[in-house]
Amino acid sequence: MKLREDAQWSLVVPTSMGIRITPENRQPVHVADRFTMQVTSAETNVASVPSYLGLPVKVLTNFVEGSPISAMIKANLRARNMAYEGPDVPQGDPWGYRHQINIADSGFGGRGPRVWNDRAGEVGRTLKVEDFDLDRIFGEEGVKILHISGLVAALSPDTSKFCVELAQAAKKHGTLVSMDLNYRASFWEGRQEELSAAFHAIANECNILIGNEEDFQLALGIEGPPAGGAGIDAKIEGFKEMIGRIRQAFPNAEFFATTLREVVSANEHEWGMIVYGDGGFHVADLRPIQVLDRIGGGDGSVGGMLYGILQGWPAEKCMQFGWATGALAATSATDYGAPADEDQVWSIWSGNARVKR
Repeated sequence: MKLREDAQWSLVVPTSMGIRITPENRQPVHVADRFTMQVTSAETNVASVPSYLGLPVKVLTNFVEGSPISAMIKANLRARNMAYEGPDVPQGDPWGYRHQINIADSGFGGRGPRVWNDRAGEVGRTLKVEDFDLDRIFGEEGVKILHISGLVAALSPDTSKFCVELAQAAKKHGTLVSMDLNYRASFWEGRQEELSAAFHAIANECNILIGNEEDFQLALGIEGPPAGGAGIDAKIEGFKEMIGRIRQAFPNAEFFATTLREVVSANEHEWGMIVYGDGGFHVADLRPIQVLDRIGGGDGSVGGMLYGILQGWPAEKCMQFGWATGALAATSATDYGAPADEDQVWSIWSGNARVKR
């Protein structure tokens, strides 16, 4: 995959920003009385890995005009070394627009995490291409990779159109296009035909496709692995078979990835990854990781893989770095991993948790 050498931005992500509120001390939401509030979005979770490691990142989003939550989000993006662009949308009235709210506890031991999404009036559902100068962003400024999430693409008819046109503009100007399918049944209900067309249009422009078996089957209509078979080995072989069908359906794509997760408890997972790139498969076998909070682990892995691609690394090294940045994100109370440097990430991959003085 050839990166645009003259690009100002290493990575651009369209997103709908929101907040997450989490009980202290891993308590359940319904009995907690003290909460931490943080800024969140799946796409900026991805972008955090490159931004913390010094690459220029831009976020395309919108905000609620005059909202203190909007001010908090902008400050957080600046603190994470991310530029942002997008309109301030008038709230309208107290029942008008707002930023999404993600209410979650982290679980503990045998009690799994629970997440409740409150997206009524979400300002991100109004994202549209008319609010952005795509010729300037992709043409004059230049972008190496555009990364799109199926969460944003499925928010509304406006955001579906927005993501399709972003992918087409990116491809026109020599930008690599990446998509994490992130299929959500609740987003697709009653919109299957519309969203299938949009996701196919985006995938047709993609160089990089990321998702699990269900994502590829339900979002893109790709035949899944044969029925039957249990255990991680069967999952790996099933994914390999399915990649062959995806490559035929979407010949522009050159890099495919999925994470593997077996849950031992809320505090311990078995973590692995499969990548197809450089003409072959690469597998990171399941290894135990400790989990402070699981939300954002998959996004962290995507961010690490994209960082590797931006660095020009071979596919296997991208996979290893992505495995480690996913594991890093799971050690954080935030939804995103914030690597101090590459050495910290490689220490996680090598299993070296000794103190560094």
